[in-house]
Amino acid sequence: MNPHIASLHIYPVKGARGIDLDSAAIGIEGLAAQGIGDREWMVTDRNYQFVSQRSHRRLALVGLAARERHLMLSIPGHDEIRIDLDRARTEAHDVVVWRSTVRGFDEGDDVANALSAFLGEPLRLVRFDPRMPRLCNPEYAGDSGAHTRYADGYPLLVIGAESLRELNGRLAGKGVDALPMNRFRPNIVVDGLEAFDEDHVDTLAIDGVVLRMVKPCIRCEVPAIDQMTAIAGEEPLLTLSAYRQHATLPGIHFGMNAIVAQGAGSSLATGADVQVEFSF
Repeated sequence: MNPHIASLHIYPVKGARGIDLDSAAIGIEGLAAQGIGDREWMVTDRNYQFVSQRSHRRLALVGLAARERHLMLSIPGHDEIRIDLDRARTEAHDVVVWRSTVRGFDEGDDVANALSAFLGEPLRLVRFDPRMPRLCNPEYAGDSGAHTRYADGYPLLVIGAESLRELNGRLAGKGVDALPMNRFRPNIVVDGLEAFDEDHVDTLAIDGVVLRMVKPCIRCEVPAIDQMTAIAGEEPLLTLSAYRQHATLPGIHFGMNAIVAQGAGSSLATGADVQVEFSF
């Protein structure tokens, strides 16, 4: 099987459910569809410090959809909320995501109150202010100028489909049910590579777009959270910890963070062939 794009995904609100795509625009900041970018929105506390599934597992139950120039939020116990993509936004706040202080437009009390009631504390929803780009760590991205929105650190996460199959084979040997790819929240899933070959990829070329792998993805506790129920368990971290500890970075490695080296402004589609350049 030749390498190809198996699936594409965006997560417009950091920590909430993703949207599966047949095609997506690709820019320096990552994937987008229908005017909605990956991690373009983020839930924060009242002081505009980010929150995620690490502290608020039930964010996994917040559904998202794109419809008629609106981002639609389905928050359990609340009517569907429509966020107008074209509404004028002028006053941005300082917001903190990890070690970065960037800017975000507050989306107002209606969505804030719904999220607060569902998650049990005062929260806000902010939309990324592109007037203040958030540069990726130059230790890994170099002088590429790569930047991202509210993602943890890089605009794209790439995972090989065979890597999950190999993991699920190990889980089956322990009597554990297979896990879906959504546990790992990738943007691009590539099929046709050997298990964990993505660890050793330098670039992926897809219809004029070149992606450069820059940093292993060291996993937090989110892969242990069932994205349909928000219930956490031991797997897959227990199994991964036995054979996927990174050699130089502390933690479990699954997937590769990537930046756009060429072709920003183009698009990607599922099924597209992928030309792989390895780093060895």
